[in-house]
Amino acid sequence: MLQIRVLGPGGLKVGGAELIDIAGLKWIDVENPTKEVLDGLAKEFGLHALAIEDCLHLGQRPKLEEYPGHQFIVLQGFTCSGASVASVTLHELHLFLGHDWLISVHEKPHPALLDVVAKVDSDPALTLGRGVDFVAYLLSDGIVDANFPLMDTFNDELEDLQDRMFSNPNEKLLQQAFALKRILVQMRRVMSPQRDVIGMLSRSGVANVHDKTTLYFRDIFDHLVRLYEQIENARDMLSNTMEAYLSVVANRTNDVMKQLTIFSSIFLPLGFIVGFFGQNFTALQGPEMQWVMIAMVVLLPVGMLIYFRRRRWF
Repeated sequence: MLQIRVLGPGGLKVGGAELIDIAGLKWIDVENPTKEVLDGLAKEFGLHALAIEDCLHLGQRPKLEEYPGHQFIVLQGFTCSGASVASVTLHELHLFLGHDWLISVHEKPHPALLDVVAKVDSDPALTLGRGVDFVAYLLSDGIVDANFPLMDTFNDELEDLQDRMFSNPNEKLLQQAFALKRILVQMRRVMSPQRDVIGMLSRSGVANVHDKTTLYFRDIFDHLVRLYEQIENARDMLSNTMEAYLSVVANRTNDVMKQLTIFSSIFLPLGFIVGFFGQNFTALQGPEMQWVMIAMVVLLPVGMLIYFRRRRWF
């Protein structure tokens, strides 16, 4: 689906491909792109073939590429469709930034993009009228800021996981910890290069980005630094949680082994006593020896338990 917004002398115009030749600042949004649509835009705006190829193959790394007449920017973000971060979804946004036009390409809608669309439609002079680079800032800022609620949900789940780890550790909790770790690794793999991309856009001298807009990109860069710090803190907490789980399981195993060892230590001499007095010797069959055996069977375990207790072995 192709949607074009043009801010010209007649005000904001919204429509399809018929608006491409109209003079004015243009924001062209392409959702679920096809090769035919992108080839048409490439012919109209001189988009580079390598950038078009990247748009048709998702899974690109966040990056900033400079081509003749335009910049190609790849950004990524996350949304959570459910109450748990296990339902996290990765979004990839491609931006072509020219002098007076911006082309955004994405496979599925992102809440941040829908918010920017609403802002442009409600006040085009304040958003699109400040330059297409400012619209690129709004899109970048929305995608980055959407990660903060996700990190809050992640930290809440991590704290709950820590409490359950200590109260009742089991393999299901360990599997949940590994699932959280995979999500955290994915977010870290995205945020690290994306921080570099926004850092380049926040410097003066970037083509098609006005100096006044670089100040706004610096704010996004600060948000990414905070997000990266939160990811690193969550990574440390998750590692500590998994180590605590292994320690708790090891302690429980040690307790079980200690109890089994105590039982074995008690029954080993009892087995010897019964076997010794059960031998087929006349001297061991008298009533006196039977009472000796009974006394040893009763007193020896009691004495061993008292000894173990004084040594604080249980």
